[in-house]
Amino acid sequence: MTKLFQKAIVWVLLIGCLGVQAQLTPEQSARIDSLFLDWSRPNHPGGAIAVMQGDLVVYSKAFGLASMEYLVPNTTGTRFNVASVSKQFSALAIIRLHLQGKLSIDDTIDKYIDGLAPFGHDITIRHMLHHTSGLRSLHALFALAGWRDDDTRTNVDLNRLIAQQTELNFEPGSEYLYCNTGYMFLVNIIEKVTGTPFVDYMKKEVFIPLGMMDTYVEDAYDRIVPNNATSYNQTKDGFVRSVEYWGYVGSGNMHTTTEDLLTYLKNYYDTTPGWEQAFAMMQTLDPLTDGSPNDYAFGVVVDDFLGRKRVGHGGSIGGFRANIAVFPDEKTSIAITTNFSSSGPAGKSNQIAKVLFGGPDTKAVKVVPVSEGKMQSYAGLYLDGDTYTEREVVFEGDTLYFGNGNSAYLPIKETVFVNTDPENASTIEFNNGKLTFRPESGKPMVFSKFKEEPLTPQLAESYMGTYYSPEIATTYTIHFEKEKLYAHHIRHGQIPLIQRRQDLLEGGFPLSHLKFNRENGEINGVWISNGRVRNLWFVKTK
Repeated sequence: MTKLFQKAIVWVLLIGCLGVQAQLTPEQSARIDSLFLDWSRPNHPGGAIAVMQGDLVVYSKAFGLASMEYLVPNTTGTRFNVASVSKQFSALAIIRLHLQGKLSIDDTIDKYIDGLAPFGHDITIRHMLHHTSGLRSLHALFALAGWRDDDTRTNVDLNRLIAQQTELNFEPGSEYLYCNTGYMFLVNIIEKVTGTPFVDYMKKEVFIPLGMMDTYVEDAYDRIVPNNATSYNQTKDGFVRSVEYWGYVGSGNMHTTTEDLLTYLKNYYDTTPGWEQAFAMMQTLDPLTDGSPNDYAFGVVVDDFLGRKRVGHGGSIGGFRANIAVFPDEKTSIAITTNFSSSGPAGKSNQIAKVLFGGPDTKAVKVVPVSEGKMQSYAGLYLDGDTYTEREVVFEGDTLYFGNGNSAYLPIKETVFVNTDPENASTIEFNNGKLTFRPESGKPMVFSKFKEEPLTPQLAESYMGTYYSPEIATTYTIHFEKEKLYAHHIRHGQIPLIQRRQDLLEGGFPLSHLKFNRENGEINGVWISNGRVRNLWFVKTK
């Protein structure tokens, strides 16, 4: 080999590494370490963290215990349940079948899934991938039907329950609403098209070809598999075991390591040969039917962070938490897996990205003065009548706080306020007593100002009765006792209810909101909602 040729090779390698940091500085490593100090406390669960830049793993450490009972530490090779991070792998399997001509993502799902009710709208595979199908979501639906957190739930349970559903949350394509049901239905489709059990198909056709040798899908929650962490929930008195009684697949329950996750994430900037089209298609974004943006692609969120394109997703199941983020243009990936509920991996991933790239902590906003009287006219409670979302608006000086008090907005016009977070472009606009919230992604939400209306004995008496839903074969009884309203369910027990206004009650989970319907002044039923289930009809039977 000539010296000239050797120099040319070195030059090509250098060019290929431009913009990719070869390793972290000692200061950067120390700053990342400091983010996980609480994970290193004695007899405390923790997790594993890994960062890759280009081909090089520049940070890989584990903290805390995989088993508090036996004082087994987490390692960089410990497997964790990554929960909804699993969704992108189900999406990837569907995309591969699409590219092979074995299905189309624009096929309607009734082509593959038998027994569904005629919802009056076509639902496509694409809708399910984008969380725009309108299908009612697994856990919220099961909870209304009487399932508790420690009840086993499987894909078979979902298939049986969804077959009874006759309504959707919304018209497909018109909204984004996160829905585990859609990703579990991908399992039905993959198994019907391939004739192979989902668990086996994923291992043979996705994990092994992508070099993920320590990754598997778990469809039996009580199986014993070596090198898996145990999950824990943090309480005010310490930690308790958080056993995952959930044997469903497609939307979650993939177990893996940070090393395997980095191997996979590298495909977003240095793709395994033969997978180029698939990973490009994974990042497909489609607007909602009203033209609003939706940053949920196919199993991943595609957004910007610190002025850089990011592909990512989080996950939560039992006490496990996980988060992955890849910055394709910077050839940088971050993988965090944890085994306790208060670990906050999404926030820590953002902090790691700031260590790597830097970035502003505040947004420069040109504030327009708004009179105190005008500000106070905006203050109060607001309700979105479609989703039953309630938000309070309060002010401190020229800063508007929306919701839980963590979202701060400043006026750029007398009626328009912009979020102060440099990574949040949402706005709030006031018009004739209404508040329009425009998120960065998703359909605008229109809130109306409202005041609570007191519960009278006459109203309380009209609400009392027994209500039955044929879609989930479930009954709730509402009664009035010692000047308080309650709903009762045989498995959930007594659930307190409060009136927000006439014919709209708010309850503890799983009820959340109850909107009564009247005919000729008499209540004949109630629509019950709890976030990912909207307006499930219960007829009044007595």
